Amino acid sequence: MKFSHYSLLLVMHCGLSAHAAEPNVSPTPKDGLAAAPSAETPAEYQDRMKWFNDARFGMFIHWGLYSEAAGNFKGKPIGSLGEWMQSTGAIPAAEYREELLPKFNPVKYDPESWVVAAKSAGIKYIVITSKHHDGFGLWDSKLTDWDVGSSPYKKDLLKPLADACKKHGIKFCLYHSIMDWSHPEYGEKQPWRGNASNPNPDMEKFTAYLKGQLKELVDAYHPGILWFDGEWESAWTHERGVDLYQYLRKLDPKLIINNRVDKGRAGMQGHTTDAKFKGDYGTPEQEIPATGFGEGVAWESCMTMNDTWGFKSADQNWKSTETLVRNLIDVASKGGNYLLNVGPTGEGEIPAVSLERLAAIGQWMKVNGESIHGTSASLFPRVSWKGRSTTRIAPDGTSTIYMHVFDKPDKGETLLRGLQTKPETARILGTKTDLKISGNPGKFMIQLPDAGLDPIATVVALTFKSKPLVERTFIEPDETGAVELPYNEATLHGSLRIENNHIGWWINDNDHVSWQAMIPEGIYQVLIDGSCASGGSEMKLTSGSAEVPVSIPVTGSWDTFTQIDAGTIQITGKGPVDLSLRGVSRKGEGFINLRSIRLTKKP
Repeated sequence: MKFSHYSLLLVMHCGLSAHAAEPNVSPTPKDGLAAAPSAETPAEYQDRMKWFNDARFGMFIHWGLYSEAAGNFKGKPIGSLGEWMQSTGAIPAAEYREELLPKFNPVKYDPESWVVAAKSAGIKYIVITSKHHDGFGLWDSKLTDWDVGSSPYKKDLLKPLADACKKHGIKFCLYHSIMDWSHPEYGEKQPWRGNASNPNPDMEKFTAYLKGQLKELVDAYHPGILWFDGEWESAWTHERGVDLYQYLRKLDPKLIINNRVDKGRAGMQGHTTDAKFKGDYGTPEQEIPATGFGEGVAWESCMTMNDTWGFKSADQNWKSTETLVRNLIDVASKGGNYLLNVGPTGEGEIPAVSLERLAAIGQWMKVNGESIHGTSASLFPRVSWKGRSTTRIAPDGTSTIYMHVFDKPDKGETLLRGLQTKPETARILGTKTDLKISGNPGKFMIQLPDAGLDPIATVVALTFKSKPLVERTFIEPDETGAVELPYNEATLHGSLRIENNHIGWWINDNDHVSWQAMIPEGIYQVLIDGSCASGGSEMKLTSGSAEVPVSIPVTGSWDTFTQIDAGTIQITGKGPVDLSLRGVSRKGEGFINLRSIRLTKKP
């Protein structure tokens, strides 16, 4: 039997007051990401997180009534993310239900095919929306009739997916929104929400409802992760986050819970730095952090294949397979997980374009998956080739460095700047031929073949008898005395991102990049390789007290790069020199896409 929102308290007794607790002050991973209730040691936390940290690659699934709408309501397009259409369109809750619920009938739903597609792509866990912000549930909850049980389909959508995941060795996980646009007791009022006619929404009652639904999910499906969202509104407090985290960990001590259960994440960067906030891992959204968050900190970047999470028929801005694979590599190289989203249709089909990309990712992973799964972050502070690196250290100490080479270097010689331990062997994954290793500590070279390289990323496995030593290095002048400051050796500050062959997303005034280089004193001509789609911008290059203004012209698109003569800069002092490029003002949406800065010493 089902109960309405209004009668749920007659059958529940798990309100906040019954489980109130103080914030966690037990040992936590580095940088303060709260790990567990006070009884859990750091070693126990790492053991609980092991499968997650080994997985590196997950699938996000956003699916609900909004999928049936596909971005349109009553024949009119709603200009928003697919799953946010009710909010963007200010659609009254009753009207939203009346229009979409009778149409939601996913008769083409084939959970087995979803899981097989994920597994073939190298995906190790699936996170599906049990309930998104509109409050609609994909299972037949006993606490409400606002779920799939009231749709024409009627059947539970979560259990068959959970069963298919178990069959194929994939971890089944659940997303669950804290914010609820349908519930009459949710505490943040809007005239279109389900609480519009309730003069005094009661968050105590809503929290009881939230806990009751989560208990149903934990008891029925035993998810590996509960992935929360919608915690940012003021109705949800830190105290409620602490309480919910501890309540759920008592239900299932092995459960992993993301940091959005509480109020500690730093915006879209998603990282929690204060130990008082709960959450087992950080959640950057639609971005990859410049350097990761350090050893021992678990995190996961969730990102879309196009521009929206829920299915929207008009959104055809699909990322290329190259971008998706390189995103996965980038995230793994920084010690994180990549949670890649698909948005099934209202009928229950994953779009063909998404399936094509999953299959293509799978082809790359079939050969190179060992360089992703079970690896840790790069040992190199910055790699000296165009690409990334991951690391595997076996229990007996034998180690492998995986070099992900995006672009073949001149003459095929790949410099391993900073590596002090000579590799025992070097080979390209998927081949049996050893590559030539030359050079000396700090400047070993790997000779790549002339042909047969992967256009997305060639992976070279370097083996060692023990953990190799990698020392910090500085950029040095080339044989002509010129100094190249490439995008892949820059330190990024702020929300900048490294894309395929450049630094991008330079849209915030305080963001900047810096390098450290061994540059002899003198006057240097500055040449900047960059692009700017529209408007142009003003920037400045600094070194010590020297400052050079730089005007970035319009190049027509973010993919059209040009050489920008920025004049000269005076380099003084001995030892490593710090150089930085910062924005001053811009007329368009961004400052620059930056590939490199070249300094040429003047006579």
